[in-house]
Amino acid sequence: MGAVSKSPKILLMLAMLAGTATMGVAAQSQEPQDASGGDVMATVTAQIPPASEMTKGPKVEGIISARSEGRIQVTTADGNNTILSIIPETRVKGSGGFLGLASSKLAADSLLNGLPVTVDTLQWSGGLAASQVSLKNKDLRTASMIRTGTDQRFAEQTAATDALRSRVGDIDQYNVKGTTNVNFDTGKAVLSEQAKADLCTAANQANGMDNALLLVVGYTDSTGSQEFNQELSEKRASRVVNHLQQACGWKPYRMLTPTGMAEADPAADNTTPEGKAQNRRVAVNILVSKGLDGL
Repeated sequence: MGAVSKSPKILLMLAMLAGTATMGVAAQSQEPQDASGGDVMATVTAQIPPASEMTKGPKVEGIISARSEGRIQVTTADGNNTILSIIPETRVKGSGGFLGLASSKLAADSLLNGLPVTVDTLQWSGGLAASQVSLKNKDLRTASMIRTGTDQRFAEQTAATDALRSRVGDIDQYNVKGTTNVNFDTGKAVLSEQAKADLCTAANQANGMDNALLLVVGYTDSTGSQEFNQELSEKRASRVVNHLQQACGWKPYRMLTPTGMAEADPAADNTTPEGKAQNRRVAVNILVSKGLDGL
């Protein structure tokens, strides 16, 4: 596992495999989303027609980020999510040819979270269905190997978390040693290059402090419904956590549970464009328990 995990693709596959993404109903928003930032998942409820009654859809290329019975979610390089139905006609093609398994078996054993795929689709009024899923056999082997090793990895992380808890105990008061805010465009949860750099700077700063933890809190401006803003603030916080762990090397067991606060606790006036821009943020707080500060 050590040699494999150095690849950026493997790190992303590990993150996808460790996630517990849920396919839910997309909330409606007054805060607009476009193709580069909208990635709220939707539930397919209508009866899927036979493949012969559907038309050719767009090609989707990315990494499988969630699975449920009869469906997969593919996340593209720009962060967009696409839900695809698996139908009886779906074919899965490895680099050595088509894999001869029933579609239900394929969904369970071959279409693993974290697996890079290229999907030819069919479209109908209710969404998209996968007609052919193409993958590389070496990627499938790697995803399978990572999946097998996750139990051991989680056990190691749990042990580290327990060790940290034994030092912190029940102390719930912390000294804030620093706060880094990163901002987002309206309706989006996409990190800018400047935000990515700022997050790694914050992680490096915290790494130099004994007993430091990170608390990540997401916020929105006042545009949009409360329900949508809650989901968006949580999504922004999740994106920041993923970057801190995957790109900046921050250990998961030194991360307090992230949270989304929607439009609560604004940093500036929500009646002006400038104020709203400041409120579309995620705050990364460096914390040290008062009982351990200075040890």
